[in-house]
Amino acid sequence: MATAEQNERASAPQNTRSAGLAHSPVLALASLSFATLLSSLGTSIASVGLPTLMQAFGASFQSVQWVVLAYLLAITALIVSAGRLADMVGRRPLLLGGIALFTLASVLCGLAPTLWLLVAARAVQGLGAALMMALTLAFVAETVTKERTGSAMGLLGAMSAIGTTLGPSLGGFLIAGFGWRAIFLVNVPLGLLTFALAWLALPARDKTAEAAQNSFDAIGTVLLALTLAAYALAMTLGRGHFGALNTGLLVAAGIGVVLFGVAQKRAKNPLIRLARLYDIRLSASLATNLVVATVMMATLVVAPFYLSRALGLNAAMVGVVLSTGPLVSALSALVAGRLTDRFGAHRMMAVGLFSLAVGTSLLSLAATKLGIASYIVPIAVTCFGYALFQTSNNAAVMSGVAAGERGVVSGLLNLSRNLGLITGASFMGAIFAAASTGERQSQDMLTSAAAAHGMQVTFQTATVLAVAALLLALLSTRAGGRLSVRQQPS
Repeated sequence: MATAEQNERASAPQNTRSAGLAHSPVLALASLSFATLLSSLGTSIASVGLPTLMQAFGASFQSVQWVVLAYLLAITALIVSAGRLADMVGRRPLLLGGIALFTLASVLCGLAPTLWLLVAARAVQGLGAALMMALTLAFVAETVTKERTGSAMGLLGAMSAIGTTLGPSLGGFLIAGFGWRAIFLVNVPLGLLTFALAWLALPARDKTAEAAQNSFDAIGTVLLALTLAAYALAMTLGRGHFGALNTGLLVAAGIGVVLFGVAQKRAKNPLIRLARLYDIRLSASLATNLVVATVMMATLVVAPFYLSRALGLNAAMVGVVLSTGPLVSALSALVAGRLTDRFGAHRMMAVGLFSLAVGTSLLSLAATKLGIASYIVPIAVTCFGYALFQTSNNAAVMSGVAAGERGVVSGLLNLSRNLGLITGASFMGAIFAAASTGERQSQDMLTSAAAAHGMQVTFQTATVLAVAALLLALLSTRAGGRLSVRQQPS
């Protein structure tokens, strides 16, 4: 008897012909890669422009940081809802709409006459990015065979790392040559190219019969968006210093979680089927993804202080050395995809987490007398492990998801990563601040010894988290294997 997956693949040529276009896996992957690049570039390229925006609009840092926060909040709050909506109405039109919305919002950002119109346009841009991020992973299963899933995930991971690496340097060049508006307008030609490729190459799929009969869970969507926004704001406002507002937002987020759970149980067609989270492997993958993102955020939060204060590098050299990590991630992701296809996702996930733990352990032992090598070698090991984990984890999760749930599960994967990054920025920053306090000469003076000690304690904590993630992955794989054996017919 043919499986549902085989039936879906058998119908693919017919569905594609109904769209009137020949399905090209190469062009389809190219469009997904550019969409991934756009969304990651949208985050990294804006950060470098904050000082210029302060001068251009005569605003404070607290005001201009919303140019970055609005984008991240929109993605975090709406990415799961975007995936669920795409499962219901079709992924192709939603992805095309996301690319078009991102491109249009980029034009509005570049033309914004006031700061708050720029912030509003960035929020719209974040909505477009949420659609792209939620659907690129979901589309992989429809563009490549199962045996090539790892390689495709590796390519998307590499493009994400390239966008992160390219953003600061490209943004600095554009601001110096053309002004701050150029860092947003540069997305327009790339967005138009991505839209054209996606329009030509992405396969059309009919929404499932179940999805066609379902109504969208508006109440669940609003509750989840407000809950995630409250948590994200609690972790980002105050730049790591918790006050009454942060505490209140955390309480609101906790209440929101309870209300969302109740709403999902009562909803006829819930945004997230809570029973889906009872899947041991899926829940463990999401939790591990969150922990790993938290660990990786330490490299962005702590490393600049170590390089500038402990090693005494100037700003230009700090930027060059910091680009090592994303560059290694981009190159490693391509290799990680092939390794995942050859040796299996779960095995490579364990290897990646082990490498991550080794790398963070080496970072905690970094000796200033070794100079730049004390950072570059460990960060290379860390980022290789991260790329291998990210690729294999995405492949393991998405290859086992039914067609009607790929969008929402892809959204959950991206959500867990974003929440980890947000949590890591606050948690790891707080640990570094606390660990370096005793070594400071004054409240505002961070000495070389203070930066080195803060680095050591922060990455000791990161190593503990990485080992915990490895143990969780191993236990969930074993538990999932036992469950599969029990469910096999005798």
